[in-house]
Amino acid sequence: MNPVQIRATVDLYPGSRPSPGGGVHRPEAPADPCDNFPCKRGKTCKLDADKKPGCVCQEPADCPHSANQFDNVCGTNNKTYDTSCELFATKCNLEGTKRGHRLHMDYTGPCKFIPQCVETELVQFPLRMRDWLKNVLLQLFEHDSMSPGFLTPKQRFRVKKIFESERRLHAGDHSVELLAQDFEKNYNMYIYPVHWQFAQLDQHPSDRILSHSELAPLRVPLVPMEHCTSRFFQECDADKDKQVSFKEWTSCFGIKNDDMDVNLLF
Repeated sequence: MNPVQIRATVDLYPGSRPSPGGGVHRPEAPADPCDNFPCKRGKTCKLDADKKPGCVCQEPADCPHSANQFDNVCGTNNKTYDTSCELFATKCNLEGTKRGHRLHMDYTGPCKFIPQCVETELVQFPLRMRDWLKNVLLQLFEHDSMSPGFLTPKQRFRVKKIFESERRLHAGDHSVELLAQDFEKNYNMYIYPVHWQFAQLDQHPSDRILSHSELAPLRVPLVPMEHCTSRFFQECDADKDKQVSFKEWTSCFGIKNDDMDVNLLF
């Protein structure tokens, strides 16, 4: 909706006057105070009695219906919601209750059976995750070489070293044993990818702490493919404060304390 709307009828309004060209000048409709008024997911803008904008919980029934199953999401209560809008509106209306506090988006798509993550699989998860992060950065480097803009100059400088290394393990379906050996032999190649992913997620706000909502862009798409995802990030939260700090993140991925470098986050 535009900030200023022009009434498009031919009727004259009180106070209308002829324009210099002989036509009719129609007064501009006042701007809607709710236009561009920010509300978090699950809430919508509404004017109070004094015509001041504020955020109130959206009704789940008012959310647009999904066109197909790709719009469905699974909540942490193992219930399939038609859209993410419906889930967050439901969560908002449960605000202040245990059910509302525990309800989050678990993963995209309808709810399905997710196998239990056992200890041996949990140990393997960071090996695959580190390798994946490294390869994502290498793909961005290649795209940036053809069409600049995918990486900043500082990021490009860091990734170039990994890209040009003759020792790097190329993308592929590698065994857990090989991934473990490569991490031990080429440890330095994995330091920056782990820092980079943290910085990509730490945006709202950038405070070196990842909230549940900040983790969601990485966690939500991974859960259906990697069933240890949720447990891995739960284990990362060592002090159980519902957030993952920079130190907890690097520790989860096997980065040594001496190699934690806040300068790599920028």
